[in-house]
Amino acid sequence: MPLRDVFENYPNRKYIMYGGKGGLGKTTFSAATAYYLAKKGKRVLVFSVDPQASLSDIFERDIFGKGNIEIMPNLFACEVDADKRIADYQEEIRQKIISMYGMKKIPEEIESYIKASSAEPAMEESAIFDAVVDIVVKGDFDYYIYDLVPLGHALYYLSMASIYDAWIEKITSLREKMREYDKAIATMKREDESEEDEIYNELVYIKDRIGKSSKIMTDKEKTAFFFVVDPEEMTILDTEKAAKLFSKYDVPLAGYVVNRVINRDLLKENIPAYLKNRIEMQAKAMELIKEKLGSSVLSMVPEFDSEIKGLDTIKKLAEVMFEEKLS
Repeated sequence: MPLRDVFENYPNRKYIMYGGKGGLGKTTFSAATAYYLAKKGKRVLVFSVDPQASLSDIFERDIFGKGNIEIMPNLFACEVDADKRIADYQEEIRQKIISMYGMKKIPEEIESYIKASSAEPAMEESAIFDAVVDIVVKGDFDYYIYDLVPLGHALYYLSMASIYDAWIEKITSLREKMREYDKAIATMKREDESEEDEIYNELVYIKDRIGKSSKIMTDKEKTAFFFVVDPEEMTILDTEKAAKLFSKYDVPLAGYVVNRVINRDLLKENIPAYLKNRIEMQAKAMELIKEKLGSSVLSMVPEFDSEIKGLDTIKKLAEVMFEEKLS
């Protein structure tokens, strides 16, 4: 089935993800898909959670850390600034501690802990995850296109929803039991019910956000995940393994897009030996793709002779990917 048909046949899939090893073209495919859908009259947000990705370079616009930037009619782009997100996250923690415990200022030992936490790898992951939740739960766009981090990090990122959800479930359950106990004591003493439990309400709020995000990531009706591969044997085998791991998290795999396929007609011309060798290596890899991925391959994208930068080149890539001329 061509890639275009996947979008036409499943119009409810509004959360689109491209994943794969680093350097295979996930960001360019994300940008081209966003361009294609925007040209179809859909309101689209393409966003990156990978600090190494560069939607700014591809769109030739400075969008890093600036929220949702309009690139052209219907098309918006966003690059998450993890450092700023961590700083905002820490300030939010400070304000909640002050509010919940009636403090005038954060004690020095707690402030030291909050500052030290910014160096923890988990803090960056949590901040980015929280940013993604912020983006997707608002529902402002017809399509959300994730430019995911490379495979290993993506698996961790995708697992965070279920891990967080399980943890919050336990904490919320415990807090609920404590609330029931407090109510019983208040009744026995014939006292008014205690003030609204801010901590419990905060936990419920977090649980609701994580639940929504987790459901989005694994909703086969609304989500489509595409693996990007190239005609290299190692990439194909690594991607096959990753697809099995992703299935454990119930990520709905929609298919594969093959990138950087060199035209075999070049063999008829006077080309350098290294290029001939590469074409022959690709031929073997293409056989492996046919064997391992088969009909799940939705698009074959040729090697472009220039970088994918600017809307004109993005348009050309979109036309190749979706096999359709765009105005």
